[in-house]
Amino acid sequence: MREFKLTENALIVLKRRYLKKDKKGNIVETPEEMFRRVAESVASADILYNPSANINKIADDFFTMMTSLEFLPNSPTLMNAGREFQQLAACFVLPVEDSLESIFETVKNTAIIHQTGGGTGFSFSHLRPKNDIVSTTGGIASGPLSFMRVFNMATEVIKQGGARRGANMGILRVDHPDILEFIHAKRVSQELTNFNISVGITDDFMDSMEADAEYDLINPRTGEKTGKLRAREVFERIIQSAWESGEPGILFLDRINRDNPTPHLGEIESTNPCGEQPLLPYEPCNLGSINLAKVVKKKNSNEQKAMSNEYCEIDWEKLRDIVWKSVHFLDNVIDVNRYPLPQIEKMAKGNRKIGLGIMGFADLLIMLSISYNSDEALKKAEEIIRFIRERAEEKSIELAKERGIFPNYKSGVKRRNATLITIAPTGTLSIIAGCSSGIEPLYAIRYIRRALEGINLQQINPFFLEVAKKRSFYSEGMMKQLEEGVSLKEIKGIPEDIRRLFVTSFDISPEWHVKMQAAFQEYTDNAVSKTINFPGDATIDDVRDAYLLAYRLGCKGITIYRSGTREGQVLTCRDIHYC
Repeated sequence: MREFKLTENALIVLKRRYLKKDKKGNIVETPEEMFRRVAESVASADILYNPSANINKIADDFFTMMTSLEFLPNSPTLMNAGREFQQLAACFVLPVEDSLESIFETVKNTAIIHQTGGGTGFSFSHLRPKNDIVSTTGGIASGPLSFMRVFNMATEVIKQGGARRGANMGILRVDHPDILEFIHAKRVSQELTNFNISVGITDDFMDSMEADAEYDLINPRTGEKTGKLRAREVFERIIQSAWESGEPGILFLDRINRDNPTPHLGEIESTNPCGEQPLLPYEPCNLGSINLAKVVKKKNSNEQKAMSNEYCEIDWEKLRDIVWKSVHFLDNVIDVNRYPLPQIEKMAKGNRKIGLGIMGFADLLIMLSISYNSDEALKKAEEIIRFIRERAEEKSIELAKERGIFPNYKSGVKRRNATLITIAPTGTLSIIAGCSSGIEPLYAIRYIRRALEGINLQQINPFFLEVAKKRSFYSEGMMKQLEEGVSLKEIKGIPEDIRRLFVTSFDISPEWHVKMQAAFQEYTDNAVSKTINFPGDATIDDVRDAYLLAYRLGCKGITIYRSGTREGQVLTCRDIHYC
């Protein structure tokens, strides 16, 4: 078999979550065999459109792309392709209508999806408010939050195929009468621990907020106005709660729906758990990400200047080839996927949405000698995502000529897939690929990632180690300081150009984080997952500024996190015991 290199952390993750096990829990496949299993399963879809297709050649192409770590599909595809479940989609949105029957039918469907490795998003905006009338019983309604707790508990007891714990997104419109209770829901420790929550914001609300005016609350059961709130006060409560706990985030619903490619099918009201994939009810999406660290080439062999953009550049031809193969791969996934519900299969094959994204962006910038918090980095981001979007459209149009336009097409570009680009967080995938996650900057040079239940992974940036040894400023003392969370700018003996190049998350102002998210959103037809990291001493004013900037710059949503405000923080620089 073709040899390829995986980091120690990648092997830990693969053995714990991805590789096939027997009934006794023993691992019965190698990483190479896993990638071969996935490649052959996904390539088999070609025979549906071309009986004489060279399936072996296509499978080899997919296998090479994955084992070279140039592209990886979302986790359910790696886990389930070619196996019993064969459920390959990463995320789903399920409807929650205003009846007990509908609510508990959705709870059941959520459990089925979580068992097969998917995440779920819900809008609870259709549920009547707390203390509203229940005409069938003469009682009073308990409200959206009470039913969110039911979903949360169901998620707690269903582990995703023994490999992934369920994840949910809960959305409530800002004009729902229970919005204040929703905003404050996660300020209570251990409340809704299996949910990310976001407020669905409208343009009318933002106009009212900026004018310091009141806006109407609407009972979803009757459509009638039930009261008013001052928009700026509600916005300030969102900011205060986000500063305290990191939640709620915000989704700009009108902006999302302006990009809805199939508005005749309904309004988009929710997203997947990390917010990057707006979806209609019963709609799934399969995601995959290109590792940008693998598309850089040296202009010459001068190793002394390998970190200089004079000598490194993007291999655009290689990137184009990966994009084309990735779109082919993701379109195939739609056909070989075994969907958990017939309604989901109908929506998947009707819209054929895919979400191609990237990881390793911070690594790419380092290799090009570009600082993350710079105008040059923003321009590079726009250049890259525009190139990927255009090449993805080319491939999707080519596939449409061979296989047909997505069935729910009404107008617009006649292509195979209703959407093409999604920037996912790639947390676990980036560990497998050995690169930086998504479009995030380096979190730190050395840190601990709580990636698995009971296991903490130590991560050290390999590019920094390489250059530190090459330029003779490496020392065990320096590494100890980094492990304790000391910033590069506070460590003596680090060259200035290295401090600038290896800038980390908390060295970058929130403004630059938001600007980077907006740069990628420009050519992303779905949305962008990006955490706007704040240091622990950030102020409420800092958070407010970030939320307003995200709205002004055209983001579809925003999630912030102030360090130290949540128990079980995934990333930490603290010196803790790890395996």
